[in-house]
Amino acid sequence: MNKLEYYTPDDIPKEIQTYDSKVKQLEVGKVCILELELQNDSKGKTVVTKQFSQVPLQFQRALYPENSLPGIAYLYVISPSSGILQGDRYRTDVLLKNKAVAHMTTQGATSIYSMNSNFASQIVNITVDENCYFEWIPDQIIPNKNSRYYQKVNLNIHDNATLVYSEILTPGRVAMEESFEYDICYLRTHCKNQDKKIRFLENTKIEPKKQRLKNFGILGEYNIVGTVYILTRKDEIVELENSINENVRNTNKISVGTSILPDESGIVIRILGNKTDSIFDVIFKIVEISRKKILGASFSKIRKN
Repeated sequence: MNKLEYYTPDDIPKEIQTYDSKVKQLEVGKVCILELELQNDSKGKTVVTKQFSQVPLQFQRALYPENSLPGIAYLYVISPSSGILQGDRYRTDVLLKNKAVAHMTTQGATSIYSMNSNFASQIVNITVDENCYFEWIPDQIIPNKNSRYYQKVNLNIHDNATLVYSEILTPGRVAMEESFEYDICYLRTHCKNQDKKIRFLENTKIEPKKQRLKNFGILGEYNIVGTVYILTRKDEIVELENSINENVRNTNKISVGTSILPDESGIVIRILGNKTDSIFDVIFKIVEISRKKILGASFSKIRKN
């Protein structure tokens, strides 16, 4: 793929195309790229074997903090930019092969700044080959007032591999008294296996100025929604979902629901709450349960400092 090739025009939803105008301040926004390939070395340690980055996207060198799983690589995506601006185009490509085992997260939240022209987009391509294991647990998305954001996540996960992927969408800068004041947030997640067979498709379109998000059946009393997808071997699915349901329960702070994906190809977990920390606590618990079940190893809570 050409470094500047992010998507074809047909791939952009019409609701996003509406905002595809010239960026008033600049000819274009930032073009940001991060490409990583991970493999096991001769000692069973997962290392970065290929990398390319175009500022502001970068990553810190791999860390190995887990005593129970010393070969797992922890990677932190970092950016000196304070957020994503109008006209910005981000792309992240991650490939795991040769029994690689890795955990990846971000330096901080993805803040989508206010816009008066165009939109921002991010394309994430994740490929997990046979017998590999990957956890991708980024920080929350914060759409600021009058922002427009399109994200497409393309997952290519082998039937005999595992991916634990999460995302959190907040209502905006609540501390600045901005809540659901963005124009549109359009999230697409498409997953295929090694034979290009579709495992699941999910599209989420939120236009707060056109929708009543607090209605029953949408968000109701909650403001924040978290999602976790677990793609793994079929023979692990039912027992893993049962374990999650036994250990993650609804409280007065959160509401959690799980569902098995079509053809028992994975699990989707939806988490509703009003505090980001409460959502993350559930996500970390799900990662802990999944890693223990699939790898027989423990999980230490992510440290960002």
